[in-house]
Amino acid sequence: MMSKRSATIKDIASELGISPSTVSRALKDHFEISEATKKAVREVAEKLNYQPNSLALSLRYSKSYTLGVIVPEIVHFYFSTIISGIEDVAQSKGYNVIITQSNESLDREKINLQTLFNHRVDGVLLSISKETTSYEHLENFIEKGLPVVLFDRVADDVKSSKVTVDDAMGAYDATTHLIKKGYKRIAHFEGPTGLNITKERFNGYKKALEENKLPFNPELVIKGCYSKTDSRKEVFELIKKKNADAIFAFDDLVALEAVKAAKEYGKNVPIDFGVIGFCNWQFTEMTSPSISTIDQPGFEMGRKAAELLIDQLEVDEDGFTHKSITLPTQLIVRESTRK
Repeated sequence: MMSKRSATIKDIASELGISPSTVSRALKDHFEISEATKKAVREVAEKLNYQPNSLALSLRYSKSYTLGVIVPEIVHFYFSTIISGIEDVAQSKGYNVIITQSNESLDREKINLQTLFNHRVDGVLLSISKETTSYEHLENFIEKGLPVVLFDRVADDVKSSKVTVDDAMGAYDATTHLIKKGYKRIAHFEGPTGLNITKERFNGYKKALEENKLPFNPELVIKGCYSKTDSRKEVFELIKKKNADAIFAFDDLVALEAVKAAKEYGKNVPIDFGVIGFCNWQFTEMTSPSISTIDQPGFEMGRKAAELLIDQLEVDEDGFTHKSITLPTQLIVRESTRK
């Protein structure tokens, strides 16, 4: 029975017990690869009926000077600032940008990747959706010759350059700020399950509690709570039944709902109840009280991600190594936490 998919470089590598990069160089008759290895690679390639992907070759040798971008949500303030940073670098280097959004859907993320590949973009900048828990689709496109740089929401197991912020340190700073201001029972609203940023922010929260000799209470950690109604219900429960006196929220939208819920319950924010978010959305300065938060350098993240991708496109494949960049965060103190 004929295989449903064409043989790949990874298949040849697996058959021979060597790395995909060695197979790739052997097929290109690279001088560093021994004749014996080249011969073995050619024989297995013939046996498996390996055919080089013509579009991948076109991507490699005939540039379109177009970059693809996939973000979870274009309307999200943070992602819009990242896009601005990407476009700033891309345009200065003579590249056009095609922007798509996954709407937090794994299926849409896959479709967008295929569409950008079909349109012969030179490379893709991608922040994974909250549904993305396996990365075979990313690895398949990378193997086909499509350079990919991950940003913000990344997958550690995918071999690509990456740009993130120090989520753990940001969460640590946020929680430590609440502790220093006298809050004792600090709850944490987590982000989407499975995302690296959710794990890192939880780790930073927990570390701050431990280092400041406050007990970690799993009952004060709220998982997967994103709607306004659910957020407010959970805040009521935290205040009424669990005596929480502060919340570190995964993002500013959840922080906003926490402020509203605490006020509806009759708490004075920040005297009775403290709230701090993460991201530094524009609205956090305009609410009453204004919301303390952790600032993420979105524009700089976009710039760095674009620079990494263009660097990858403009150097020889054999001389390229993937890079990971972690950008610092900054604590922004406003009215939702005690002075």
